[in-house]
Amino acid sequence: MKKRLVSLALAALVPFALTAGAMEEATPFERWQSDHMTILDAREVSPDEFHWIARPVVVFADSEADPRFAQQMDLLTARMEELAIRDVVVITDTDPAARSAFRQTLRPRGFALVLVAKDGKVILRKPTPWDVRELTRSIDKLPLRQQEIRDRRGTASD
Repeated sequence: MKKRLVSLALAALVPFALTAGAMEEATPFERWQSDHMTILDAREVSPDEFHWIARPVVVFADSEADPRFAQQMDLLTARMEELAIRDVVVITDTDPAARSAFRQTLRPRGFALVLVAKDGKVILRKPTPWDVRELTRSIDKLPLRQQEIRDRRGTASD
């Protein structure tokens, strides 16, 4: 029953589905809109694309070989459903030389996990990997998230 509810909740989040051909032509943002479990590369997107739409969780490292980066990605991918329900988009940046818009805006030093609210404000910065449970707790305390929960309850009872 719980898996079915999660599936229904995820289905409600997907505004449109892309066909295989359209998926190849889609922008990274469109791919994420079609599948909230998509992990995006920071070089392909900008913070403005997600303003008032999603909560970016940006994982920075100086290299994909950084063990903290690998650990953080394992933690996130193991529980992507919980993040998708909360409108979280996971973005990675492992190339400091590329100077992505996220890197220029958030200015990490080495490994960093940064949670950004839908309004663009930084909610938290962590210099070590963080569990999804802790991330979701931080998100669920946000006033906008509280309103989203109330709105879903109101819709479900109508």
